[in-house]
Amino acid sequence: METNKRLRSLDTLRGFDMLFIMGLASLIVAVCELVPGGDECWLAQQMNHVAWNGLAHHDTIFPLFLFMAGVSFPFSLAKQQENGRTHGQIVRKIIVRGLMLVLLGLVYNGLLNLDFSTLRCASVLARIGLAWMFAALLFLHFGWRTRTVFSVIVLVGYYLLLRFVAAPDMPAGTDSLSIEGNMVGYIDRLLLPGRLIYCDGRFDPEGLLSLLPAIVTALLGMFAGELVRKPADKCSGNRKTLYMIVASVVMLVVGLVWSLDFPINKMLWSSTFVLVVGAYSMFCFALFYWIIDVKGWKKWTFFFEVVGMNSITIYMAQRIVNFGGINKFFFGGLAELCSPEFGKVVLAVGYVAVCWTFLYCLHKKKVFLKV
Repeated sequence: METNKRLRSLDTLRGFDMLFIMGLASLIVAVCELVPGGDECWLAQQMNHVAWNGLAHHDTIFPLFLFMAGVSFPFSLAKQQENGRTHGQIVRKIIVRGLMLVLLGLVYNGLLNLDFSTLRCASVLARIGLAWMFAALLFLHFGWRTRTVFSVIVLVGYYLLLRFVAAPDMPAGTDSLSIEGNMVGYIDRLLLPGRLIYCDGRFDPEGLLSLLPAIVTALLGMFAGELVRKPADKCSGNRKTLYMIVASVVMLVVGLVWSLDFPINKMLWSSTFVLVVGAYSMFCFALFYWIIDVKGWKKWTFFFEVVGMNSITIYMAQRIVNFGGINKFFFGGLAELCSPEFGKVVLAVGYVAVCWTFLYCLHKKKVFLKV
């Protein structure tokens, strides 16, 4: 495999990840509900975020996407350098891309309503943009050893701060790891403009302080991308896959043991969350990479690639375009002919189909939203 070739496995995994917020999660729940009490089954529960501590599959979607943004950067950087871009031009592009995602996040949150008093400034896209931007700048300027030390310092330091320091504006004795008493919310209340969305405006899961461990999530992806870029004569695809699986196991074990004292918590982006979901992300990427890019089994990937190559497009489009209305126009009649339970399945399938068809039309015309 050429070391700068676009990774088909990465587009496929990104598409698989995005499908869950493009209607697949709702479809799985609808299928589960065909059985009495199915909405309470384990699989259905995995399609929702946990309330605070703990982990469900739905909590892995966001960090996996950030991890994959990290994987792609070593390839993007090498391509830019081969095309003769200067160091300053690369830095500017990194910063512009990061800030553009922040802007798209504001648009997603309602910037164009011009109601700045209720505008939420934090967002999923801002978290991806800023975490990726800082990780990319670190990757550009430092070797893997320095980045490893940085990652360890951030995860341990974040743990010490959150575990032993409670928010100063809360009563003495407040749990420092509660939604009311954590330092993440306190920093946002001090510094983050706009509306915070949880705990009566006291907490935001994509705020400022929790950006630090999210940078490590992006760096983990860059470590994987850096490994995969190594020439095959120096490290075979099978060996690269093995290294990533071993790294996944190590991160999983450390994260689970550490979680006995520092809970896995997506809203805080806890250090244990970084490690456990980093293990999941690394393993998923290793599996897709081995199947698609190492073994060459690619015939099944197109459905996912259509989504993965326009992931930001479908994320923004679902906020702007009334796909639900289009779905009911085409599939509502069929759904009404079915039982209420099966009708929900029909509409869930229809929603995925409508979104995918929209992306397929863009793919056919080679229209891709690139930030």
